Amino acid sequence: MNWNYVIHIGIISIALLSASLLRANVRFLQKYLIPAPIVAGVFLLLFYNWIAPLWSLNSQYLGELVYHLLNLSFIAMMLRVTGTKLPKGKSYRRVVAQNVTAVIGQYGLQTFFGLLVTALLMYTVMPDLFPAIGFTLALGFELGPGQAFSIGSTWESMGFVGGSSVGLTLAAIGFLLGSFGGVVLINQGIKRGWVGKDYTRNYEQERLKSGFFSRSAQDRPVGMRLSTDGESIDSFTYHTALVMVTYLVSWAFLTGLSALLGLLGDLGHELASSLWGINFVFSAFSALGVKMVMKLFKVETTIDNNTCNRISGFSVDLTVASSLGAISIVAVRGYWLPLLLLTAVGAVITLWILPMYASRLYDDHQFYRMLLIYGTATGTLPTGLALLRVVDPDFETPAATDYLYSVGIVFFLAIPIILAINLPAFSYTRGEPRLFWIAVGISAVYLIGSFIAYLLLSGKKAFISRNRYFHMEAE
Repeated sequence: MNWNYVIHIGIISIALLSASLLRANVRFLQKYLIPAPIVAGVFLLLFYNWIAPLWSLNSQYLGELVYHLLNLSFIAMMLRVTGTKLPKGKSYRRVVAQNVTAVIGQYGLQTFFGLLVTALLMYTVMPDLFPAIGFTLALGFELGPGQAFSIGSTWESMGFVGGSSVGLTLAAIGFLLGSFGGVVLINQGIKRGWVGKDYTRNYEQERLKSGFFSRSAQDRPVGMRLSTDGESIDSFTYHTALVMVTYLVSWAFLTGLSALLGLLGDLGHELASSLWGINFVFSAFSALGVKMVMKLFKVETTIDNNTCNRISGFSVDLTVASSLGAISIVAVRGYWLPLLLLTAVGAVITLWILPMYASRLYDDHQFYRMLLIYGTATGTLPTGLALLRVVDPDFETPAATDYLYSVGIVFFLAIPIILAINLPAFSYTRGEPRLFWIAVGISAVYLIGSFIAYLLLSGKKAFISRNRYFHMEAE
């Protein structure tokens, strides 16, 4: 009987429970809003690099978990049913356009400058550097650990030694930058008046939260609602089965597509392998397809959005912890210089450039909208929501809702750059440097396009108060 997965999930669970208790009792972790999964990931990183090998255990299973959990989290989020129609009108379209511009701007900045750093290293001190490493900045920061691992694993088969660990390392750095940098931004926001006075007190309460609700049942929010009668099938079982069937649909579609591409020869096999690395895209589309079928048969009301949120939250927490544990210190040791430079570039883009253009791009709630995008640009959507919740615990501002309305558009606009993400790797495997520069050109298109959109949307505010870090109309 194979106990491997049970053993490794048990180890992850021990790390998560220990981290939750530590977060509940250590003021430093509370003050800097360090999520328990990140603390658990640090435990797992130490364990799998120095202790697990003594017991003949390795982190391979963690990497596989990260890959599958990422896809499951996308499916759970995309299966949710929107009960109300989207707002209409000029103001709604404008704020959606602003959100899309801000997020796509981060894609353009992180991919373009990440690739330029790579080119600089390749033409100077590291001529043998794998060219796709430039994309790991956006993979780790903007897309998150799941994508960084899955696509990095694909690159390993193309010759990028330690590609998955490099991606996971940047994702871990992104989470830490999101937590510590977010707290710095919040403190500055309170100090300089970027945060409304009504919300300032929320931060003082939030920074000392233990991570657990009180013992009183009245203080505990409802996390999910039943959509099935337990006499027939448990509601959580129903939703889990729905997610897994959708994942099976995604697997079947990719398997069939890979078989068709295989008819093209080596080029087709190479492309098919790349598509498996971005399985989360196909998983999301499969979820949309399943939801359309359910609406056709009028059974979409059996889906409870809160239950989908719990499944997604479960997947994200395990993904974060497992992704840190899956990092191989030995594998990334030889990449200290590119990792250092990419981290520095990512910090400048998110901590300096993002607040400057976001404060001039938006018409209202600039700090709240910027803080949410900062969290997603360094970690994941839950990171951004966690930071926003510090100053806006009840989501009284429209920042979160407006952002979620923009996610679908951002997703579709980001597909071309995701599909082009293997071009630098192909430039290495095929010996065609021009493919690398085509990827740089595509990144430049995103950067220039978002800059033009910024000029159109911000108008006269585009370059106002150039010497001021964060522009506020009231200042």
